[in-house]
Amino acid sequence: MKIEHFAFNVADPVAHAKWLCDTLGFTVKFAMKDHPYTHFIADETGQVMLEMYNNPADAVPDYHNQDPLIMHVAFVSANPYKDCATLEQAGATKVDEVNLPDGSLLIMMKDPWGLSLQLCKRGNPMI
Repeated sequence: MKIEHFAFNVADPVAHAKWLCDTLGFTVKFAMKDHPYTHFIADETGQVMLEMYNNPADAVPDYHNQDPLIMHVAFVSANPYKDCATLEQAGATKVDEVNLPDGSLLIMMKDPWGLSLQLCKRGNPMI
């Protein structure tokens, strides 16, 4: 088995998906023009997607106040500092930076809606 997508109940799936496409280079694979405005967006490999939707029957999680270690989306980054600066210019906020003994650099961020994103440059790549 392989992972197809991860789904997130968000306040504004249209704007959220657009921001991820504009800032991270994702592409829209499927978009609903009506409620729940579900958007499937794929990463640069086209192999993994995020699903952004709004389900008012269930509360949108308080992503802003949720510790990033509870849940985050991690991205491989060749230059985490540069990518961090780009994301900050687009409205994201840097939360933490960790330098591991193996040479890994991990930068934790929150996007404008509070969803936790991690930029990873591994000393020993896992993938």
